[in-house]
Amino acid sequence: MRRSNTQSLSEVLRYYIQEMRMERKLKEVDVVQSWEDLLGKTIAGYTRNIYISKKILYVEISSAVAKSELIMMREEIRKKLNEKAGGEVIEKIVFK
Repeated sequence: MRRSNTQSLSEVLRYYIQEMRMERKLKEVDVVQSWEDLLGKTIAGYTRNIYISKKILYVEISSAVAKSELIMMREEIRKKLNEKAGGEVIEKIVFK
């Protein structure tokens, strides 16, 4: 017997994500995963640890030269990551 109120799987998942308030966390995961795409394999190779806490992106860099270059490009990187996520996910970037 076919039901008349059928929904697509994507609609059901979107509704579930909204109801469980998981949108923000999924955007944060997307930002972390897009780090290599945005900055390339070389910088990603120097990246030891990357995570987001309270709208602050923390990035641990193993090379002092790469770190100083990234510090100069901090605002541009933040804008591109937020653009990729589709909203204001990151307010500040801290390089360690």
